Amino acid sequence: MKVLLYSGDLRFIKHSGLGKAVEHQKTALASAGVIYTTNPADTYDIVHMNTYFPKSVLFAKKMKRKGIPVVYHAHSTKQDFRNSFRFSNVLAPHFEKWIVRSYNLGDVVVTPTAYAKALLEESGVTTPIYPISNGIDLQYYAATDAMRKQFREAYGYNEQDKIVMAVGHYIKRKGILDFVELAKRLPEYKFIWFGYTSMVEIPSEIQEAVKVDLPNLQFAGYIPAEELRNAYAGVDLFLFPTYEETEGIVLLEAMAMQQNILLRDIPIYSEYISGEHVYKAADVVSFAETITKLFNGELPTLVFNAYEEVKKRDIDQVGKQLRTLYARTLSRYHDVMGNGPTQRND
Repeated sequence: MKVLLYSGDLRFIKHSGLGKAVEHQKTALASAGVIYTTNPADTYDIVHMNTYFPKSVLFAKKMKRKGIPVVYHAHSTKQDFRNSFRFSNVLAPHFEKWIVRSYNLGDVVVTPTAYAKALLEESGVTTPIYPISNGIDLQYYAATDAMRKQFREAYGYNEQDKIVMAVGHYIKRKGILDFVELAKRLPEYKFIWFGYTSMVEIPSEIQEAVKVDLPNLQFAGYIPAEELRNAYAGVDLFLFPTYEETEGIVLLEAMAMQQNILLRDIPIYSEYISGEHVYKAADVVSFAETITKLFNGELPTLVFNAYEEVKKRDIDQVGKQLRTLYARTLSRYHDVMGNGPTQRND
């Protein structure tokens, strides 16, 4: 069995969670001994689609005509498209129709959580959907004292500083407005945001937030994975004020790094991560209260509970789950078609 990991036009979103998810798939398949290619001109038995751009949809249709089964990975929903870029709310209904059409081209659909599965079914995806986490490489995301020191030296922090970090695009859905407001309300703590979005893509209120000049706030932009890993190790709290996610890869990274975590109490995290693993809050006021209590030692750390939970999503387990799904999809597909699996050249 050989798999084509297809991610047409990924360059447009390679610095997003979807880009990370594709890299996780490569690691997962390698760990499970699954042979894969990223070259559509190669030979393969099954296609794993990761993007929903027109080029990708045309390719999926082509695979269907050629008799090659398609696993379509649903990384996005209408809900997490809203409150993102300019005009996203206006375009959300059209986006929903487009992704439903795209995902229904698959013989099966993969999405990270049961929560995302329910949203997709509600939107009209009729193809069978299987929740499989994006996974996390626990060997890579392991904190050390050296990482902490490197981060603090690189960004000009001292050991006494209490630092809150967040990761994401400059979009409202990620909670960036609340993050800036918290920096205003808690001047005794440091706040740093990693990630970047072009100013031409975001509404004026987000542009103004990013330009706010506060001595305890900085927007560090997009940084490589190794530097981000240092940041997880070097701060005192990972804050995830997002309003909507299908899983949240950066959350898995923070859990794996055994960092203190505070996230917004939203539906996905009632099913996905409990209050035994991370702290949750509903709004700016409760975020500020929880941060203060954590830094004052009034709340216990939950990092060990979080680490035990994230171990269930180790990249090796994800690889095994994908391998099983591919094998079942191939078997069922060829049972229906009445022929045996053979590699085909695109």
